[in-house]
Amino acid sequence: MRKKIVAGNWKMNMELAEGLKFAESIDTYFKAKPSKAEVILCTPFIHLPGVSQVVSKGKVMCGGQNCASEPAGAFTGEVSAAMIKSTGAQFVIIGHSERRSYYHEDDAILNKKTKLAISTGLKVIFCCGEVRQERESGSHLNVVRKQLEDGLFNLSPDEFSKVVIAYEPVWAIGTGLTATPEQAQEMHKYIRDLVKVRYGKDAAENLTILYGGSCKPSNAAEIFSKPDVDGGLIGGASLKKEDFCAIVEAI
Repeated sequence: MRKKIVAGNWKMNMELAEGLKFAESIDTYFKAKPSKAEVILCTPFIHLPGVSQVVSKGKVMCGGQNCASEPAGAFTGEVSAAMIKSTGAQFVIIGHSERRSYYHEDDAILNKKTKLAISTGLKVIFCCGEVRQERESGSHLNVVRKQLEDGLFNLSPDEFSKVVIAYEPVWAIGTGLTATPEQAQEMHKYIRDLVKVRYGKDAAENLTILYGGSCKPSNAAEIFSKPDVDGGLIGGASLKKEDFCAIVEAI
């Protein structure tokens, strides 16, 4: 059985004390009410050492939101995969649509980051997805296929086993729009079929594929009920304890 995962992406929100207090409240909640899904808090870099300590004895894990494309050196302002790993984090998000769009990260850079992160012992949540124009033009499947082929499909089978894929329709992030459960299922199945061709049936069946795109308590259960949707990468709703916990419980 592949793992069910709900990851919260805090993005650039919450100062240090606020973030640690919030992480503690999430950890306390799931200690009292264990979840069927693995819960990951993907926090700003400054929170990682503290959050990893807060959640170290519970079921909640933590991860970074990005990492550098180089292992070390004269790269002012960057944070390496090894640094993230040293905080106690287990995961890192790579290829989020905001990194692709605002910081012009292409698939070659994302592939380099992915291989580097895996080599340090981190697991990767690799994001893919189309913008609204690509969806409306009918090219969305080809867009996602190319992102996966160029960003992931040169990994060895062992490296690929350390990857979680998150499908995020970019047109549904922060817009209030949400892919229908049927649209999510169509893309998730397409992704799994691509993986089956590249890495085989077992790898495809064991791959966790998350949905990210305005997932909220009111639609989470219906989206998660689809056979190829294994959880969510949650943005805005991960900043509200009641909403985030309700989404996790929708698994």
